[in-house]
Amino acid sequence: MIGLIAATAAGAAARDRLAAVWPDRTRVYEGPVPDAVRAAFAECEQLVCFLATGAVVRLVAPLLHDKASDPGVVCVDEGGRFAVSLVGGHGGGANELARAVGGVLGAEPVVTTATDAAGLPGLDTLGLPVEGDVAAVSRALLDGEAVALRAEVSWPLPPLPVADEGSYTIRVTDRLAEPGEREAVLRPPTLVVGVGASKGAPVDEVLGLVGDALREAGLSAASVAELATVDAKAGEPGIVEAARRLGVPLVTYAAGELARVEVPNPSDAPLAAVGTPSVAEAAALVGGGELLVPKRKSAALPAMATCAVVRRPGRGRLAVVGLGPGARDLLTPRAEAELRRASVLVGLDQYVDQIRDLLRPGTRVLESGLGAEEERARTAVAEARRGQAVALIGSGDAGVYAMASPALAEASDDIDVVGVPGVTAALAAGAILGAPLGHDHVSISLSDLHTPWEVIERRVRAAAEADIVVTFYNPRSRGRDWQLPKALAILAEHREPATPVGIVRNASRADESSRLTTLAALDPATVDMMTVVTVGNTATREIAGRMVTPRGYRWQEEAR
Repeated sequence: MIGLIAATAAGAAARDRLAAVWPDRTRVYEGPVPDAVRAAFAECEQLVCFLATGAVVRLVAPLLHDKASDPGVVCVDEGGRFAVSLVGGHGGGANELARAVGGVLGAEPVVTTATDAAGLPGLDTLGLPVEGDVAAVSRALLDGEAVALRAEVSWPLPPLPVADEGSYTIRVTDRLAEPGEREAVLRPPTLVVGVGASKGAPVDEVLGLVGDALREAGLSAASVAELATVDAKAGEPGIVEAARRLGVPLVTYAAGELARVEVPNPSDAPLAAVGTPSVAEAAALVGGGELLVPKRKSAALPAMATCAVVRRPGRGRLAVVGLGPGARDLLTPRAEAELRRASVLVGLDQYVDQIRDLLRPGTRVLESGLGAEEERARTAVAEARRGQAVALIGSGDAGVYAMASPALAEASDDIDVVGVPGVTAALAAGAILGAPLGHDHVSISLSDLHTPWEVIERRVRAAAEADIVVTFYNPRSRGRDWQLPKALAILAEHREPATPVGIVRNASRADESSRLTTLAALDPATVDMMTVVTVGNTATREIAGRMVTPRGYRWQEEAR
């Protein structure tokens, strides 16, 4: 919950605007400001104070305890000009909150955290438990000193300016080891603990068994990703509470699924009880991995719990990112976040140039020219399989005539794939023209480089017969100058010569141009590969210089 505190009418107005936008995330604290700040500090994860920074400093200073547990505090000035991340930039999430508040109120976010200012990811913002001399290692990264990366287990990390050797070290491990001097240790969630238990097994017995198994194997509890068991034990109180205390999810599997997993230590007892010869080992191994701790029983007599520990390999991450039509303000915040998260960027050289300034220092860029789509897709998947955090970029929406299809055709279930939608050229052009896509519409690429013309023609004819608005991608190039006239002729068999046609070139870019014409008047020679052509249906009209397709034919008939 985010506590909101204001002292003046101007501050209260801004406070109320934020509360209206985030009704489920915020709580307004009224009354004397010192009392309100103390109450919110104790009760909320974050605070937004519509007060002078000096006042907020004096109010929260006596309340500060520890950066790992203190709430993040953002200060907004009376004029609503700045949203200042004051306390808890990373641990309390104040940096991101300042940006979010700025987005809502139109204020400039002010973030002074050193790593953010330098474009480096903070070691405490990677979503992994971190131990050791984090401040010293972060300072070394900022100062350009040699910092070595020792990755004992594979895990996709954002770009870090690291070296093979250095006076400082970032260690990525799930081993139970104390951080050394000038060392920060990241604990990736690589361990799965399979658990079996008799009915009524005490939580302390389950937790004691798991703790002993991890400790004796030299493994860190901070790297446990989940507890796993059979469906029949999904509600067993000792297992449920053990997962809660460890702070990890409890994952369950059907007995039949576990019975198909090969294990070194099957047993007749669980087979008779729940229908599988193994619970602990099978539940831990069902997703694959290395069995580090074979099935062991708790020390109690009689033993009521069993466990096994598996290390699953770190999965690479492939984000397929749509950059939009070209304008920076049409690049989504989610896309920008993925670009900054990626340690490897793969893309067409001209698209890379669009967003190069958004990449973090140390990002490895693999760019290539036109016509290398399949090669880029294979490269991106291969890098993800090596455990990297990869962003594969495309224009518009990456799933529309772009890189998502070839990439997903290459990818298997051994990597995580994230799709990041973008504003398509058709949508950008539609907004420029008016509302041509107000009813059913279809996009058709006229490029026959990957699709036989016979197939394209059949699709154009179907759209023409169905009276659907059509947006043509890749309409005409130097080597393909007859496809657009042919497609227009097919549409003309079913639509009047006066049917509105919108032409938009370089939608949303600095040299954008657009015009509205008709099906009969359109000169295909004025169209190129940077152009999107939108042909209306029989209901589409030009209204006040704009191309409009009504949401229903009845509306159009009533307007006549």
